[in-house]
Amino acid sequence: MCRAGARPSVRDINNPTALITGASRGLGLALAAGLAREGFDLIIDARDPAALDASAGALRTAGPAAQRPGSRAVTVIPGDITDPAHRAALIAAAGDRLDLLVNNAGTLGASPLPALADYPPDELRAAFEVNVIAPIALTQLALPLLRASGGAVLNITSDAAVEAYAGWGGYGAAKAALEQASNVLAAEELAVRVWWADPGDLRTDMHQLAFPGEDISDRPEPAAVVPAFVRLVTERLPSGRYRAAHLLPVTS
Repeated sequence: MCRAGARPSVRDINNPTALITGASRGLGLALAAGLAREGFDLIIDARDPAALDASAGALRTAGPAAQRPGSRAVTVIPGDITDPAHRAALIAAAGDRLDLLVNNAGTLGASPLPALADYPPDELRAAFEVNVIAPIALTQLALPLLRASGGAVLNITSDAAVEAYAGWGGYGAAKAALEQASNVLAAEELAVRVWWADPGDLRTDMHQLAFPGEDISDRPEPAAVVPAFVRLVTERLPSGRYRAAHLLPVTS
């Protein structure tokens, strides 16, 4: 049973189900809309209940009417992904069916971006809690259902995990840890696809925090990379690291 604050909706047991964290805005919301169009029922979370409810309203009409009449099933569970009780509520909402876990929720950490020499240890610890510990812990809870469905885990990463950018040491180190955890999980869980994917620079609130006061309007909107992630999921590509730019169709 979902804890207080959860707003469940009836799901069709014949539809695949995706659990997407951090889905009230940005890439998480865009991915949720893309998966709804592909016929997925959704379980979504975010820390802001009002923003999450507003996003859910749009998602419920994202599926094509020809594919399924009526509203798309969206289960809304607001909360903090670092809270064990919230993680348990997310998995409980899945019931006995989960096909895809998207670990999208994350934090930039300290902003403006400090050098590692000046990075406050408490903020670094918090960044690892959100970007590494929470997604691993949620994945642990989800694995029994994902094994049963032959499902998949999609961890959202960044080029900061593999490139050395001044000021990005805290965020990059956390994403690098998530990438290695994903790599090991892929070697251990042969019945489950495990993808860690870099969406590239996007026009999101998090990216704006990295560049306070700067104009980032030249970055693409999150919806621009959704076809890459949809391809990853629908074609069930092999486990591994992917860049969205490499999965998008080539345009002339």
